[in-house]
Amino acid sequence: MDLLVTTEWLANELQANDLRVVDASYFLAEHGRDALAEYEAEHIPGAVFIDLAEIADLANPLPNMLPAPEKFASRMQSLGLGDGSRVVLYDNSPLHTSARAWWMLKVFGAHDVAILDGGLAKWKAEGRDLASGKESLRHRHFTVWADDSRVRNLAQMKANLESSAEQVVDARSPARFTGEEPDPRPATHAGHIPGSANIHYPQLFNADGSWKRGDALRAVYEGAGIDLSKPIVATCGSGITAAILVFGAQLLGNTASLYDGSWAEWGADRTTPKAMGAATAGAA
Repeated sequence: MDLLVTTEWLANELQANDLRVVDASYFLAEHGRDALAEYEAEHIPGAVFIDLAEIADLANPLPNMLPAPEKFASRMQSLGLGDGSRVVLYDNSPLHTSARAWWMLKVFGAHDVAILDGGLAKWKAEGRDLASGKESLRHRHFTVWADDSRVRNLAQMKANLESSAEQVVDARSPARFTGEEPDPRPATHAGHIPGSANIHYPQLFNADGSWKRGDALRAVYEGAGIDLSKPIVATCGSGITAAILVFGAQLLGNTASLYDGSWAEWGADRTTPKAMGAATAGAA
């Protein structure tokens, strides 16, 4: 299964016994939308809903942090996602949150995981079948596992300031990155991690919401000074849109990592240096 699958491919595979389709839509409070209610109103037939707001470390004051492997495995089992499943994720969110779900599944050991190119919007635009309500679920075994090589923490990001072993790329808007726009979180400094590059996540998509591919996608990274042959770690506000940059890099053959605490952690920590203004040429 490819990293990105088409609506036509999915329509032809929907009845496969090993295929699991997952709605991974997630919204911020400012969007004024209810992801679960929208899922129950209409979803791709057979799709289950993954609650990204709940499948997190809710005891951590930082938002959206990865849960314990045991919690993640338990939630996947209850959704009928298990060992040997082929998982196709989609969303209907401006944050393209299926990328965050993809990254989490890869961290926790899932092998065959793809994203539906164009998401629910493309599926609907083509007049394909929709279902409503909830789907009947059958528990499947999901082995507890975690691959920390895809995750970066605060200590590692501080060490990277000295080593520059990994290129840091920030998915937030240019105004948030430069500090022109204040951070929306209280007691959180504006600006960015020193030496990081900025790729605002919408740059990875075409006007119709599909992913850029090949040279068009490569040009986005290279235009920000990122060398795709070298290690990359992505960051953002709270670890959600950084996953878009990780997935985009993966499409280009680079297994990037993600700083899960992102600016919510770095910007609020008084021990971390913060940079303001635009990234300097070659800073990454």
